[in-house]
Amino acid sequence: MMQPDSRKVSEEMEPTEKPRVKICCIQSIAEAWMAIEHGAAAVGLVSVMPSGPGPIPEELIAEIAAKIPPGVSSFLLTCQQNAEAIIDQQRRLRVNTIQICDRLPAGSYQRLREALPGVSLVQVIHVTGQESVDEAIAIAPEVDAILLDSGNQSLAIKELGGTGRTHDWRLSRAIREAIDVPLFLAGGLKPENVAEAIREVRPFGVDVCSGLRIEGRLDPRKLAAFFKATDEHRRTRTEQIK
Repeated sequence: MMQPDSRKVSEEMEPTEKPRVKICCIQSIAEAWMAIEHGAAAVGLVSVMPSGPGPIPEELIAEIAAKIPPGVSSFLLTCQQNAEAIIDQQRRLRVNTIQICDRLPAGSYQRLREALPGVSLVQVIHVTGQESVDEAIAIAPEVDAILLDSGNQSLAIKELGGTGRTHDWRLSRAIREAIDVPLFLAGGLKPENVAEAIREVRPFGVDVCSGLRIEGRLDPRKLAAFFKATDEHRRTRTEQIK
């Protein structure tokens, strides 16, 4: 499963030429299987958010999560900032990975570890400037992975993902080079730019939502094109190395 334990692999994390693919904003069991059949290593299930696309009822999240096969990670995207609320969510929905989309108070990660053994913790960092590099470095030792996105937590109505915007990939690469846990890259990815993003950042994984949708629905042609772009990058890079 795509749930690396950062405490075990931190000394051997290296840039990857074949990043894992996470398909986010899954709306149904059918969409989950479409993503998996194309090669997704993880699917993202969005709970209530202050803004953005993709939230679905918790009952549906639980139903989809129960159908995800072994070997594929089920990510719950949560905007909760209280550890006990996150613990309750996971116990209701039974996902194997928590994607924390907002900042947590000190001590929260330890509480989550104690209450949810075996559940991976992925912290989202919304890349806005050099301060995001410092934030990622500080949080990385507490979690199993960092996910970089293009939201804005300072707005009156927070943006915690699904903006369709890219951010400065030079900062993303700086973060990847500075931390010792896997890094996922999100924010405005689509078939037309994912190969460039991989070349620039060399992340452990890439994460896409709106870039593969038409009128809110996961589009099989865009999905296939996205995987083709990631595969072509890998082949090109392998040939260059040879």
